[in-house]
Amino acid sequence: MRIGSREFDFDRQVAVMAVVNRTPDSFYDRGSTFALDSAIAAALRTVDDGADWVDVGGVPFGRGLAVSVQEEIARVVPVVEGVAAASDVVISVDTNNAQVAAAAIAAGAAVINDTSGLGDPAMAAVIAGSDAHLVITHSVGPPRVEKPAAHYTDVVAEVAAFLTARIELARAAGIPSERIILDPGHDLDKNTLHSLELTRRFEQIAALGYPTLAAVSNKDFIGESIDREQGDRLEGSIAAMVICIMKGARIVRMHDVRAAVAAVRMTEAILGFREPVRLVHNTHPTENV
Repeated sequence: MRIGSREFDFDRQVAVMAVVNRTPDSFYDRGSTFALDSAIAAALRTVDDGADWVDVGGVPFGRGLAVSVQEEIARVVPVVEGVAAASDVVISVDTNNAQVAAAAIAAGAAVINDTSGLGDPAMAAVIAGSDAHLVITHSVGPPRVEKPAAHYTDVVAEVAAFLTARIELARAAGIPSERIILDPGHDLDKNTLHSLELTRRFEQIAALGYPTLAAVSNKDFIGESIDREQGDRLEGSIAAMVICIMKGARIVRMHDVRAAVAAVRMTEAILGFREPVRLVHNTHPTENV
């Protein structure tokens, strides 16, 4: 699959997607990359750390103050332009608004990461009219608002049904199947038990037949599972990421890129996707002393 200027063989490769939020209220970085120069510098550092992909966000998914379309565009487009001018890394923009998506694509984004799963009726047409890929994510209802407690009879089956319906919507709008990526949406309108179940049965989402993204980094289901506060969830994030890869994830969205890249490369080697970088240990006969 060619995404932007890079090619991926998802039969034998896992792409690491870094996260750069140009928001003052990100759950992870608390606004540390809100300044434009900080956001661009952070993105390029992740490339140096081995990221294949940088996901730029201008509005968090969780509840909070409304952000206008114009403000969201002003936040993300300069970051896309700055990163695209300095690197060939894949750039995606995390947005559920079709106008923002169109502006981001024009600025150089190769992917729209839509956490609403085509909640904006105009989104599919924007993607279809471009060369961009689309990440279809499962969530329930609009972002940024208070919602009732999460309830599912079978969370994996219901997420798979939602994604299947949105694939059909995307295809009907003219988006080719080779430009579709799926994300079951860990923690998005789901409680910890739901997210653990999605991780445990991730292969059922991968079986839908599209490259599948696991966005598990620093999520609350990890914190609640191992009793770790935000900022102290690296080990849990890596463990959840590796389980998802073993069950079919081929794109992983991670905050701690250097650690994630090392874990991904090791997982690829264990799965036989790649050869070790070097072979020295016990490859030469030892002398009898």
